[in-house]
Amino acid sequence: MIVRRLCIAPMLDWTDRYCRYFLRLISKHVVLYTEMVTTGALLHGNRARFLDFDPTEHPLALQLGGSDPQALAESAKLGSHWGYDEINLNVGCPSDRVQSGRFGACLMMTPGAVGDCVKAMRDSVTIDVTVKHRIGVDERDSYQELCDFVGTVSDAGCRTFIVHARKAWLQGLSPKQNREIPPLSYGTVHNLKHDFPDLEIIINGGITNLEQVGEQLQQVNGVMIGREAYHNPWILAEADRLIFGQSDSPLTRHQVVESLIPFVEHELSKGTPINRVTRHILGLFQGQPGARKWRRVLSEGVHLAGADAQLLRKAAAQVTEAVNRCGKPHPTSRLPVSSQ
Repeated sequence: MIVRRLCIAPMLDWTDRYCRYFLRLISKHVVLYTEMVTTGALLHGNRARFLDFDPTEHPLALQLGGSDPQALAESAKLGSHWGYDEINLNVGCPSDRVQSGRFGACLMMTPGAVGDCVKAMRDSVTIDVTVKHRIGVDERDSYQELCDFVGTVSDAGCRTFIVHARKAWLQGLSPKQNREIPPLSYGTVHNLKHDFPDLEIIINGGITNLEQVGEQLQQVNGVMIGREAYHNPWILAEADRLIFGQSDSPLTRHQVVESLIPFVEHELSKGTPINRVTRHILGLFQGQPGARKWRRVLSEGVHLAGADAQLLRKAAAQVTEAVNRCGKPHPTSRLPVSSQ
């Protein structure tokens, strides 16, 4: 059973397997999600490229984009066969490209079609099938319409809904603007949990720290964090203890760097460019002395001939030097023990 008290959002171009491996070093229990993968890419493209992952990434969900029930069912089977713990259907992305394929947020206009997709996937796999969606689209943003959507899709077999607490505008706003301009309505998601107590409701949107996560967990089953976890991943360092109740101490930032080195060496031996990994770890020392030098050494070093895994140690040494100059203890960024 997947415990979704805290999840990392699927983010296109960001939550690839290199990013997920890195985040898993920081938290052992947050649920990780892939980038959205379309059914066409899976059924007709390089499956290993889209589906391969490291065993340490569990619990791990595959997010699918599509609207054809049969194609989604076949893709879900592939994901299950590959070893994923969950299949998630994207009903929240408002981009023009996604709309042109008739999937993403525009599917909220047709709850019955989403239900058909969910049923087809549920009939094909034994792992969880979940849906990520908005609280509304365009002018179809009443609470009753949201309840009709959730009710229809839950009748088809979905028990877990990840709800971005903003509506989506399908025209006139870019995906970035759709993450920022429509106002957040956490109360709408809280009401959804109240009115559908038997469903698992995960809230998403604008949540940036573990204190806010704890507050939301008083109202809903789980929380999903997106870009803040990417830009400032150390916010996850105490998640296992504070959110999941685990007693193990997290790695320090420098221990995370050391743990990454064998992974980077292995990837380099396969011909993977080093920046595939390093681009995801630039925020590791966010807010710490030497953070700027850490980013600069990594960003510039990847372009040097013969750049290897030792680049990470070289960059981390800049942080140590900066800390020593400041006369501060080695940064481990332990958070205070929760009173809960």
